[in-house]
Amino acid sequence: MDTTNNEAMATTMEPLKEYSDKSTDMTTMVTILDKLAKKGYDKEFRWAAQGFHISDSDKYYQPEELEIIKTYRFEGESSPSESSIIYIIESKDGTIGYTIDAYGAYSNHEDEAGYDEFVKNIPVIEKDERLIFEP
Repeated sequence: MDTTNNEAMATTMEPLKEYSDKSTDMTTMVTILDKLAKKGYDKEFRWAAQGFHISDSDKYYQPEELEIIKTYRFEGESSPSESSIIYIIESKDGTIGYTIDAYGAYSNHEDEAGYDEFVKNIPVIEKDERLIFEP
């Protein structure tokens, strides 16, 4: 079998630019938070009894005013019970930001059950990563 022709084609052809929603450059929480900051989406939706709140605003958002547009899950290296989820959220007024749900030893919500119930009530529309991060 003559492979000379295949080898020549392989060296002259451009590599295919494929997109995968399971992008290898989105593997760490820090990477995602950095990309969000570069796009200006670094507002953290913080949980309070009145709803989600962003520190530079007096507004409290209710689940029906929000959509989860992307979800990233991370497991702790030493224990799967030490996991985190980043939810990228878009509000009806156009604000895009995130909330982090760390659980296990790193849980950071005073009212974890209230937070979980609130997040469950936010509609999930999972947008393509490119629509969020690419220009």
